[in-house]
Amino acid sequence: MKEQTVLAHAKVNLTLDILRRRPDGYHDLEMVMQSISLHDAVTVRTETGSGEIVVHAGREDLPSGPENIAWKAADAFFEAAGIVNDGVEITIEKHIPAAAGMAGGSADGAAVLRALREFLCPEMPDVELERIGARVGSDVPFCVHGGTALAEGRGERLTDLAPMPACSMVICKPDFGLSTPQLFGRVRVDDIARRPDHGAMKAALAAGDLSGVADALCNVFCEVLAEKERHEILHIRQVMLENGALNAVMTGSGPTVFGLFDKETAAQTAADALRREYAQVFLAEPVNQR
Repeated sequence: MKEQTVLAHAKVNLTLDILRRRPDGYHDLEMVMQSISLHDAVTVRTETGSGEIVVHAGREDLPSGPENIAWKAADAFFEAAGIVNDGVEITIEKHIPAAAGMAGGSADGAAVLRALREFLCPEMPDVELERIGARVGSDVPFCVHGGTALAEGRGERLTDLAPMPACSMVICKPDFGLSTPQLFGRVRVDDIARRPDHGAMKAALAAGDLSGVADALCNVFCEVLAEKERHEILHIRQVMLENGALNAVMTGSGPTVFGLFDKETAAQTAADALRREYAQVFLAEPVNQR
């Protein structure tokens, strides 16, 4: 039996734009994605002799069978690599909030793909592993890739960008979830009023300009929130700004809000203030290498 524990890093969206609805029902996106230090720990054991994929999901409210992205990732890997599964056991230690717009499940799936590659196909290039990941979920290719990247298409076309400048982040998930399909259903592409300036974001990253990165944060999903959702998310953002955030925005399809801070002490103060109201508040920083 072989065993490896892989850190599965969450992501945030520095930008997120929805360009058009595709004939296949998906949307073409353009977004800058960033890995952060908040992570799950995924332990993968191979050659267990069972011939099955077994997932210990870490929480009773998360699926452990074929509905789990980690299970799907293992199944897709064996099919794509043409390798007979001699048994895989996956244990997930969860820290990333679920249904939060932070790709927690996708990060776990990517961790499984990286571990299986190391055990069974060490010669497999990253691009092939990302291609397998795209069969599992739209965020999985980026989670395999990691760092700072422009993601296009459904999220599977990745271009490396200059690494995000060092900073402190505060992550806050309010006590409700948002349905990604439902949010996409609310989007009317032609009605989006404010879109991200990707040129400004790329230039700020290239210059190592944290203030410029903060100024360019933008997520078009913020325009289609219901009034109660918007009120809560704006409240979290305001607490962050009042405590020193350079800027704050919702990530992905939400409802998690993240703020960028150039001072660790300010980030800690903001986190302390938010913890008086919310159960899921985290401190993090950018991660530019897997």
